[in-house]
Amino acid sequence: MRLPSAIVRGEGLDADTMEVSGALGTGAFRRDDLLAGRWDGARVVIVAIDWSDPAAAAVPLGEGRIGEVELAEQGFTAELRGVQAQLERPVSEVTSPACRATLGDARCRVAMAARRRFARVVACAGTDVTLDAVEPVDNAYGEGVLRWFGGANAGLASAIERSAGTVLTLRAAPVFAVAAGVLVEVVEGCDRRLATCGMRFGNVANFRGEPHLAGVDLLTRYPGG
Repeated sequence: MRLPSAIVRGEGLDADTMEVSGALGTGAFRRDDLLAGRWDGARVVIVAIDWSDPAAAAVPLGEGRIGEVELAEQGFTAELRGVQAQLERPVSEVTSPACRATLGDARCRVAMAARRRFARVVACAGTDVTLDAVEPVDNAYGEGVLRWFGGANAGLASAIERSAGTVLTLRAAPVFAVAAGVLVEVVEGCDRRLATCGMRFGNVANFRGEPHLAGVDLLTRYPGG
């Protein structure tokens, strides 16, 4: 990266934000990789170096994670979010009727080994991907993940909106064109409802939601209203 913007350092707890610009087409950054999101969240460290004294130690100026990226004809500009940005995250969860866990994580505890499978792409048109494997459970992969193991999208993951038999509907079209025969891995998903948790996964004990909690509208009710 080149041409760092002015860097303001302070002792407060406000989140540090910086912008850096760089050229495309170099060995480090390619337009396709930035469009595909391969650099999203990457850690960047900015230092100052005295080129007239190669033995001098580098002076750290700041670091952050890549946030929003803007592309231009000859280069790009990336937002760097400093470590203080983590202080803006909520410190506790809010209640919700839907489960707040992710299927298979440490809080959900559903075993995922048998809920993943590899398949080959038969066809891809827009957001619809047809595979050569059949899943007997309707919408088993809805809210799940498709990971690309071949082709130009290799290493990327796509969110699955719903599934019906061998056809998956993605939330967004793949970044790059998909050829028939590409190897993918599909992982089952969950719609985060209590009924699904109990009937399909038998996992109500680990449900992380409050579907029966009264909403704030209960506080606004009045006699005869």
